[in-house]
Order: sequence, then C-alpha cells, then structure tokens
Amino acid sequence: MCMVIFAPIFAVCAFATCGGYYGHLQVKVDCAERRQSNHTINIDFSYPFRLQQVHFRAPLCEARRHEVYFLDGDMSVSAQFFVMVGVFAFLYSLLATVVYVFYQNSYLRNNRGPLVDFVVTVVFSCLWLVSTCCWAKSLSNVKNATNPTQVLLLISACRAPENKCTVTQEPRWARLNTSVVFGFVNLILWAGNIWFVFKETGWYKSGQRYPTRSASGKRASEMRQRLYSESSFEQPDDFGPQPFRQDSFNQPRLEPYIQARELQRQSSVHQSPFSLPQTHVGKPAGHERDSKVRTKGPVIFVNEM
Repeated sequence: MCMVIFAPIFAVCAFATCGGYYGHLQVKVDCAERRQSNHTINIDFSYPFRLQQVHFRAPLCEARRHEVYFLDGDMSVSAQFFVMVGVFAFLYSLLATVVYVFYQNSYLRNNRGPLVDFVVTVVFSCLWLVSTCCWAKSLSNVKNATNPTQVLLLISACRAPENKCTVTQEPRWARLNTSVVFGFVNLILWAGNIWFVFKETGWYKSGQRYPTRSASGKRASEMRQRLYSESSFEQPDDFGPQPFRQDSFNQPRLEPYIQARELQRQSSVHQSPFSLPQTHVGKPAGHERDSKVRTKGPVIFVNEM
C-alpha cells in the first residue's frame, strides 16, 4: 500500500525538480575608464544543461567592443536519463495502482502478474541507483562550471587588476539538490518493495509449501511414534493373542492386562463342567434316527457291524 501511495508522488517530485530548473548568474564589470563602466552580464542556463551551448557577451575595457564566451561541459545525458527514469517510474506506478485496486483478483489468479511486477521492480531499483548517482556527479560538474569564480576567470576584462568585477546574483541550487534527494528516496522505496513483491510470487510460495523440519518438529514426531508403539500393546482380544515385549519400560502397564487374562481363563475352566463323551449307536441304512443328540460334550458315533 505504501508503494501504491508514495511511488507516484516521489517520482513526480524527482523529475519535476530536475526537469524544470532554470539558473541565472549575473556579473557586473567596472572598467577603469568611467565611460566603459557599469556593464552587466547575464548568464542563463537550464535543463538539460548543455553548458557548451550557453554563451554570453562581455565588454573589453581597452576597446569599445565585446567578446563572446561559452561555458564548459555537457551534462545533458545524465540529466535526461534521470528524468526519463522518473517519468517511466511514475507511469508504471500509476498502472500498478490501477491493477492493485481494480484488478487484484486477475492479478493474483496466476503467477504471471506477480513475476512481472517483481522483475520490473528490480529493474527500476537498479535504474534509480544508476541514474541518481550519475545525476549527482553531473550536478557537481554543473556547479563547478557555473561557479562565479570560474566565470570571472573566463572574462578577459576581469583578469586585469585595474578593472573591478563583482557577482550580483548567483544560481540557487536548492531545487537540484532536492532532486538528488528524491532520487535516493525513490531508490529506497523501490528497493524496499522488492521483498513485498517477492512474497506474492510463486517462488516464495513454493518454498513455504515444503518447509524444513525444525528440532521441535522432530521431537514431536518421535513422541508420536513412541505413543503409537505403546498403544499397540492395548489391542482388543478379537484379533487373537498379540505378542508383547517384556521390557522394564512396559512391565508396570502390562501387569493388569496379564492378570485379567489369567482370571478370564480360570473362570472359563470352572464354569464348563467335565462331561464324558456320549456314544450313539448308528443304525443300518434305510432307518432314520429317532432323535437328535444334544450334548455339550463331544459326540461319538459307533456303527454296528
């Protein structure tokens, strides 16, 4: 949400403070002869800072003529690159805001949207880093090229000791300094957003789907296995006699189970009385049996010879 709100604002502040700059330098030349005194020189420069094209006219105190001077340096490449990054970052942040607000379901439906957003965020972070550093270096060169001391050394009339040259107005650098600050703020903002965009990609989700087992998880698994092995001794009698281990750990728990089995076996022996096997004399074929023999003991049939 912070990215959606602040990214367009800081991007506009970055390229607006750089692209809309206008600088003015004013120098006053007083020649030794009063007739040629009070000459004012105005030097104007602006974005994209092609200083080699900035020229001004300065008087010659020895004769009634003027000379044309040019400033030194071309910082248009870094300045235009910085402004271009700011403009494209502003447009992309607006597009991302529209997608996040109105098309969030379509954005999260597949992994393509988060992956594209992640790649673009990394690219813009690198662009902000490179463009801001280059522009900071170029701004330092612009300040040196338009330094009043350097400009006075260019004018031949000011190099003469009998003439007097003063600077009446100097350029203001607060706006350009602010543009560099906004550039680094955008760098921090976009670089910090990499982690939040990465969490929405499938790479982060696939890593969270199969987490590694920690030490506490291993101990819990061992405890479950131990409880399962102990509960296997307490199975019901319907499945027949189960083998059990006679170890010191399970001995106290198995004693009540063994005693109950012994008591059940003894009670079954006392309740069923011993009965002699009964015999039944078989009859020849063709004769039906008169009655059925119902006994609790075993029945023995004897055929007559």
